[in-house]
Order: sequence, then C-alpha cells, then structure tokens
Amino acid sequence: MSRIFYNIKQALIQIVRYRTTTLASLFAITAMMLILGLFFTLAVNLNLFTEMIKRDYDTVEVFLEDDVSEDDAKAIMNEVTGITGVSEVEYRSKAEALQIMKDRWGSSGYLLDSLGGNPLPNSILVTVTSLDAADAVNSQVSTIQGVESTRYYKETVDKLTKVTNFLQYGSLAIMMFLVLISIIVVSNMIKLTVFARAREISIMKYIGATNWFIRGPFLVEGIIIGMLSALAAGGIIYIVYSNAVEVIGMKVMTILSSPLVPAEYLMQNLLIIFLALGVGIGSTGSIISMRKFLEA
Repeated sequence: MSRIFYNIKQALIQIVRYRTTTLASLFAITAMMLILGLFFTLAVNLNLFTEMIKRDYDTVEVFLEDDVSEDDAKAIMNEVTGITGVSEVEYRSKAEALQIMKDRWGSSGYLLDSLGGNPLPNSILVTVTSLDAADAVNSQVSTIQGVESTRYYKETVDKLTKVTNFLQYGSLAIMMFLVLISIIVVSNMIKLTVFARAREISIMKYIGATNWFIRGPFLVEGIIIGMLSALAAGGIIYIVYSNAVEVIGMKVMTILSSPLVPAEYLMQNLLIIFLALGVGIGSTGSIISMRKFLEA
C-alpha cells in the first residue's frame, strides 16, 4: 500500500514540477479525444439511423385498386398471409394514410387540406420476416387480383447499410490513428521528465532499485494525465451534444424519422471508453518512454 502512495505522490510532484509539459500533453490528448468523440458520436447515431430504417423498411406496401371493397381487401389479406416470408399483415385506409402524412409534415401538415380530396389509395402493409424475403413476397403479392402496385425499400436499405459500414470502418481507422498519436505525445512528454531526472534515476539503479520501482511514478503520471484528458473531453462533448439534441433533436426526428441517441446514454458509454483509452494511452506511453532508458 505504501508503494502505491509513493507512486501517486511522486507522480503528482512530477506533474506540478513540469506543469508546462503536463498542460501541453493534456491539451493535445484532450483534442485527440474530442475528435475521437466526434467520430464515435457520428458512428453511434448512424448505426441507430440504419437500424431504424431497417425496422421501418422491412415492410412491403401493397396499394389496392380504387374499386376494391373492404371485404375484397380482407380476402387479399388472407391470401397474403399464406405467403412464405410474411410475418404480419395490416390494413391501412386512405384516411389513415393521409393522417400519417400530415403527422410527418408536422406544422406544415395543414397544407394537405388544400388538396380538396384524398388522392391516397387504401393499402395493406405486409411485414416480412427479413429483408431477404422481400423480393419473393413482392413478386407474389404483385400478381394478386385487386393489387394496383407495390413498394418496398430493400435497395435503399442495402445502400444505406453500405454507406454506414464504410463510415464506421473509416471512423475506426481514424480513431486508431489518433490513439497512436496520443501514445506518442504522452511518451515524448514523459521522456522529458525522465531526462530531467536522469541523475536521480541513475543513483536509484546503482543502489539496487528495480525497473518497476523506478517506472512506477512515471506510469501513474501517464495514467493521471490520460484520465484528466478523458474527463475534460467527456465533459465538453456532453455539454455540446446535449445542447445539440435539445436544439435539433426534434427536427432530425421529423425529417429522418429517427431520433438522436440520448445524451445521457451516449455519455455513459463514451466516458467508459475515454477512461479506458486514457489509462491505456497513459500507461503505454510511459512504458515506451522508459523502456530504452531502463535497458541502458
């Protein structure tokens, strides 16, 4: 226990004594983590948007001819229910369809009242077991008498998924690069401290101190800097993102039919990631900076 307190005490002394270098490292790593947080936030919201699209677009929309009665619609629904790949069938009247459109338009929904009538057809919403089954279901439904046309969004979902995957892999590559840069920054910062204490470390080695005894304070110093950077970056991102959700959250919901990830949920995960990265970056940078010196 005394060894732990010794390492923490020495680390704090080094941080205060070489505060200019420490501040430079803090600002550099915080900036790196802010960029990391930006890409993480984008990736999480893109993933949510894609999942919402997949959930909303696992449906084949079947438009009925104008002369199809409700009894005929029920017969069509019974026929559709028996098709392989269909999990649920729901009837939607033209009045319900118009109301949904008004709701999506929000405050501009009143403009639809000027149409003078309802141009939308009655329809049947066919939920498929998977997007892969949509092609076969669509082909069979199209041949049923009384069906005017069908619409589904498999190609749109496939394209969105490809774009999202590309952006996520790109973000991951950028994150890994920034983590590497952060490790180099911490390593170089601690090297300056090591050089400043070169004589003291040589004496410690001469009287028999182990490498890990010498390395301890520097390791703790790197971890403290990493954790402080993580908390600073996490706090900044939380303030900016929570305000952004309040300002544009409803607009995004209206336009894209997908909400933004809640700030509290995002920060719980982001802070854990930042703290893990901060500890990892700080400890790795310390070990790298001390390795050559202790082997000499």
